[in-house]
Amino acid sequence: QVQLVESGGGLVQPGGSLRLSCAASGFTFRSYAMSWYRQAPGKARELVASIGTFAGRTDYADSVKGRFTISRDNAKNTVYLQMNSLKPEDTAVYYCKATMGWVDYWGQGTQVTVSS
Repeated sequence: QVQLVESGGGLVQPGGSLRLSCAASGFTFRSYAMSWYRQAPGKARELVASIGTFAGRTDYADSVKGRFTISRDNAKNTVYLQMNSLKPEDTAVYYCKATMGWVDYWGQGTQVTVSS
């Protein structure tokens, strides 16, 4: 069955870094655009970054441009989110999503907490 499993979240101090991973299985990973979303308590889920099927195009929310980098390894069926210069406002549950046409698959999320 389809699975997206996020990992790499945790507690980090402001200014620190984390790398999130999302391992996919059960579908043709290379055919799907991948994205990372996040949802902070009491707020709507928001798009953080997205990457095309062959990593030809990436897009970022203005709030993370220059600090976060999305990448994918089609051989490993994995998408990554490198997060640098983390701020307390980056605290949220981070989700990965796979999209092809009108089909979306979501992971279960991983908690990122930025606090001193």
